[in-house]
Parts: sequence; C-alpha cells; structure tokens
Amino acid sequence: MPNDRLYQRYMDALRTYRDHRAACTDSRCGGSGRCPDGERLWIEFTRRQDAYMRRIRNRRNTP
Repeated sequence: MPNDRLYQRYMDALRTYRDHRAACTDSRCGGSGRCPDGERLWIEFTRRQDAYMRRIRNRRNTP
C-alpha cells in the first residue's frame, strides 16, 4: 500500500485535515463541527477515502 498513489493522496488529505484541526482557532472547528476551511478539507478527505475504498472493493470483486 505505501507506494500506492491513491492511498498516499488519501492519507495526505487526512494529515492536512488533522493539522488544520490542531491549529484552527475558529470556535466552530471542534467536536463534530467544522469551520468553512475545515469542512472543505473534510470533504476532500472523504472524497479521496471513498475513491480508495471503492477501488479496493472493486479489486476484491474481480476474479
């Protein structure tokens, strides 16, 4: 997995989101809430995660 570009992009997006959460001073960015930038980063992370998981599922279903 570590050499998989899609996996790396997915993990990079997660790292970026976590870094944002750790540094964000917006009171909306805590718990389950997100500030506008945090929401954008979360959406990017979930989009990449979905793409990666979809590919994994497709590979498992391929004979």
